Amino acid sequence: MRFDIMTLFPDMVNTVLSESIIGRAQKAGHIEVHCHQIRDFSENKHHNVDDTPYGGGVGMVMAAPPIYGCYRSIVEGRDAQAKRRVIYLSPRGRIFTQDVARELCAYDELILLCGHYEGVDERIIEEIVDEEISIGDYVLTGGELPACILVDAVSRMLDGVLASPECYEGESIANGLLEYPQYTRPPVFREREVPPILLSGHHENIDKWRKEQSLALTKERRPDLYAAYEAAEKNAK
Repeated sequence: MRFDIMTLFPDMVNTVLSESIIGRAQKAGHIEVHCHQIRDFSENKHHNVDDTPYGGGVGMVMAAPPIYGCYRSIVEGRDAQAKRRVIYLSPRGRIFTQDVARELCAYDELILLCGHYEGVDERIIEEIVDEEISIGDYVLTGGELPACILVDAVSRMLDGVLASPECYEGESIANGLLEYPQYTRPPVFREREVPPILLSGHHENIDKWRKEQSLALTKERRPDLYAAYEAAEKNAK
């Protein structure tokens, strides 16, 4: 999959996505991440990309022409048959979840627009954006961190990025439940022992214990997830 990120801060995005699993996935050719500096497409001699909002108000709004120029440079000459989606990271979009990440895995190319200041001119959204996505109900200074989160969440479900599907299918949220507690050596730490069941070598009992722990944790800490999981289980029967 190819990710194209339109941003005013490409170094910020590249720093995050060049590390760890996502960085290795790029080097191995499993994914491509390309950052594009919107400011390069400003026709203003000072390379300004923002202006005061019509109607008044506090702050500045990113102008449509530089964003559109950046977008055209990305898609020009590209495969017209590629399954592509343009996403604007925005607080007013649908909430990003594991199901949304899984849905986005079906695309060949994702183009991500990172807003800044008070947002972007509405006309660029109408012109090029397929959907708006929010990572949560809080305010950030720009769309760069949300874009990194989206790339990370989508990429780790793509072939070759992780060792196998089991690496992500059992994790918190991925299967509708919070993940069970994890332990490693030493067997005793500050008088706290690893649960004996995990040292038993009885894999069937271990799986049962882990499922029970996931259910209990989810019910306690995320009753909303637990209710959704129960409903899905009933519908499946």
